Amino acid sequence: MMSNFYVFDTNVIVSAAIFPQSIPRMSIDKAFIQGTVLISDSIEEELTEVLQRKKFDRYASFELRYDFLENFLLEALFIYVDQNIQACRDTKDNKFLELAVCGKATVIISGDQDLLVLNPFRGIAIITPQDFFNF
Repeated sequence: MMSNFYVFDTNVIVSAAIFPQSIPRMSIDKAFIQGTVLISDSIEEELTEVLQRKKFDRYASFELRYDFLENFLLEALFIYVDQNIQACRDTKDNKFLELAVCGKATVIISGDQDLLVLNPFRGIAIITPQDFFNF
């Protein structure tokens, strides 16, 4: 049986970290149950930086965010990204496409219109957390 490989964009992962009952969180939980979640160095760096932002303290403590990230990284599969893709109108989002292509992902889960407009990208579906959760 072929395994499914999933890529989540930073905003979805951050939402999952600070809102445990949210659709993004339930989508990530579903992805870990159904397949493998992929991560790259550049996305880990961005996540680590974003989750340290003080503005999230009012939603979830730093400890809770850090614990979520630590567990996420332990469960996710690290992929070495050796392709440079310039397809997204927001160049900061190309790293998700690169990870998906290098990791042979089946789906990218994102709420970002800059990524969603590319659906499908090289045969990889790009869908919202809501659509993924309902799939």
